[in-house]
Amino acid sequence: MRTIRIHIDSPLSEHGSTVLEGQPAEHLVRVLRQDVGAQVVLFNGDGHDYAATITAVERRQVQLQIATRHSPGNESPLRLTLAQGIARGEKMDLIIQKACELGIAEIVPLHTERSEVRLDEKRSAKRLEHWQAVAISAAEQSGRAMVPVIHPARPLAVWLDSLPAEGPLRLSLSPDGEQRLRQLQLPASGAMLMVGPEGGLGERDLEALDGKGFQRLQLGPRILRTETAGLAAAAALQAVHGDF
Repeated sequence: MRTIRIHIDSPLSEHGSTVLEGQPAEHLVRVLRQDVGAQVVLFNGDGHDYAATITAVERRQVQLQIATRHSPGNESPLRLTLAQGIARGEKMDLIIQKACELGIAEIVPLHTERSEVRLDEKRSAKRLEHWQAVAISAAEQSGRAMVPVIHPARPLAVWLDSLPAEGPLRLSLSPDGEQRLRQLQLPASGAMLMVGPEGGLGERDLEALDGKGFQRLQLGPRILRTETAGLAAAAALQAVHGDF
């Protein structure tokens, strides 16, 4: 039997109650055809699932009673951050969706030397809202009770300047990289993957990344598209060091 999971942006507590409003409420009632007495699972990104029952259905509003809380325990022991050169349109949506399914904890959209997409402040805010919705939907589908943190888009140089001196292993994906996945020794803090946009990382990008301690990583003998490279690296790292 299918479990219906709904994200709600409000505090939840065991044996408490809550109200679902607007589009999520309409989707639950009109699209999923759930009514009073139906059981659903709520989550708000705090790492727990909340088993709930619909107690009342009103116009654009659903009331729910929460019974129990539990942790699904499906977060990877390997913390991964994906720093992604912003890709065009649906490619970026695909990257965010699949990154969530693969257990990535944070996504950092970046403007790079060869980026074809440039977002001003207004467009950046709209895209961030859209990307967050994509991540939430992917978390609902994949059973994650945590939603990946998606940072506002920023230039690569600004992001590099914000990095602490120490932390996760830093990797920049490059077809001519000398490092290989099988050689990596990952710290407990995990890994950070930098992926270029459609045109790849420019030489200035790579030099800036080198200067911040990023190792150039080659995934294999074939050149991968931007929407493939980071996801392939994440899946490989999960297989070797994570929960695959």
